[in-house]
This record gives sequence, C-alpha cells and structure tokens, in this order.
Amino acid sequence: MGIVDGRVVIVTGAGRGLGRAHALAFAAEGARVVVNDLGVGVDGRPGPDSPASLVVEEIRARGGEAVAHGGDIASEEGAASLVDCAVSAFGGLDTLVNNAGFLRDRMLVNLGEADWDAVMRVHLKGHFLPLRAAAAWWRAEAKAGRPRAARVVNTSSGAGLLGSVGQGNYSAAKAGILGLTLVAAAEMDRYGVQVNAIAPAARTRMTEQTFAESMAAPEEGGFDAMAPENVSPLVVWLGSEESAGVTGRVFEAEGGRITVMEGWRPGPTADRGARWTPSGAGAAVTKLLADAQPPQPVYGAR
Repeated sequence: MGIVDGRVVIVTGAGRGLGRAHALAFAAEGARVVVNDLGVGVDGRPGPDSPASLVVEEIRARGGEAVAHGGDIASEEGAASLVDCAVSAFGGLDTLVNNAGFLRDRMLVNLGEADWDAVMRVHLKGHFLPLRAAAAWWRAEAKAGRPRAARVVNTSSGAGLLGSVGQGNYSAAKAGILGLTLVAAAEMDRYGVQVNAIAPAARTRMTEQTFAESMAAPEEGGFDAMAPENVSPLVVWLGSEESAGVTGRVFEAEGGRITVMEGWRPGPTADRGARWTPSGAGAAVTKLLADAQPPQPVYGAR
C-alpha cells in the first residue's frame, strides 16, 4: 500500500527525464498512471519514436498499471483526449502532473517569433489546456455529488523565478505557469482541487547542456544530487491525499533539498499622500531601494 494507492494519475512529458521518474514513482506508490509523451526531441521537433510505451512497459513489469497517451497536450483535442484516456482506462482522474516541455534557447536579439511561440505553446498552453480539461471534469463530478480529492502539480523552473540569460521565452513561460498556478488554486478550491507548482533542478535532456559541468553523475555508491528521481517524492506527496490543505504553493526541489518559495511581497513603501514629481519619485525610490533586499541574480548573468 502506497500513499497514492488506487489513485489515477496523469503525467505529461513522461517518456523521459523528470516525467518518467514521476510516472515510475507514482506507480511504485500504487497509482494507476497515464503516461503522456509526444515523442519529440529536446527542441520539440518530431523524434524517431515515442518513449511513452516503454515507460508503460516498465511500470507493468514492476506489477503496476499504466496506459500510454501520445496526443499533443498543447491542443484542445489532445488535452481533452488525455482526460478521456484516464477516465476510460481507469474510471476517473485524481492527479494531473503537468511536466511536458522543450527548449528553443536564444539571446533576445536573436530570438525569433516562431521560437517564442513554440515554447509558449508547449510550456504555458501545454499547462493550461490539460488543467482546464481536468478542472472541468472535477467540477462536473463535484456538482454531481462525487467530489474527489484532486491534485495538480505544475512544473515551473528557477528560470521562471529568477530569469535565465539566453532563455527569455522559457523564463517567461515558466513565470506564467506560476501565475496560472495561483489563479487555479484560488478558483478550484471550492471543488476540492489543490494546485501547486515545483521548480525542479535535475539532470535531463533539457538541462544537460546548461549545467554540463555541475551535473555529472557521482561515482558508484555516491548520492547523485542531480538525478531526476530526487524530485519525484515531493511530486508524489503533492499528488496524494496526504497533502490536504497545501495549495497555491511553489516549491524548489534539488537533490535532497526542498524549499518553500515565497513570492512577491510588499517591501519598503513610501506614500506621499499626493502625486509625486519625477525627481521626488526618484528620490523616494532611491531611499526605498537602500532599505530593500537585493534581488537574487538572474541565472547566467555576469
């Protein structure tokens, strides 16, 4: 008996990396898993095969239950079919883990509109559409007198929290996911749906170039701090009924470290009680900044 025993869980982008680790971890704790993956390369372009079925085979070989879904979750049809897949295969849906994504890194002056749109589509729209489809199903169930202890775990990034040089599109999309998480948590609470987000750091296809020097696997017997499997226990707990009462939160997860992220809060304030002059506003801001905490550095900034 695991902490998600019998729950029906969807994991998007679950063919490799973090998504695969999440899917296996949920299955190990007793969940029935819908493994979604489109089978594309790290840049989002079509790959030679789909790994979703391989993960399903792994889960079944370990005695678990899983089905594969190869639809495009950044389309209305694909997102709707994802929820339908869970309901038809396992009779319902309890947890949605939005994880799918890819990179099209460029410095801003070299970032084309197509690469901007592609990253926004998969990361931000690819979170919104499955979330909307799942939320509509949960709302209907609640109104029919069948409420579920539903959970959503969204995937942001340190780039969404702090920004990352050369990743303007990715950083903006991941920051948007945080805003979407907060709104969904507030709107869906009445239906018993909890929505949280993680900002993971792990060795995956998407990060291997960015962190190549610091992400080497340890020698045999050592703790691999960058293994994606380190992030999954938090995701499984957030996707379980044990996380009751936790919603609208953002967590960083790396190695053996979990951090509750505390977002924008009011800092030093000046109120003149009347309209400022430009020079007066500047003087006030200068004083306020002297009393404020300095911002965390953007990743990759010098």
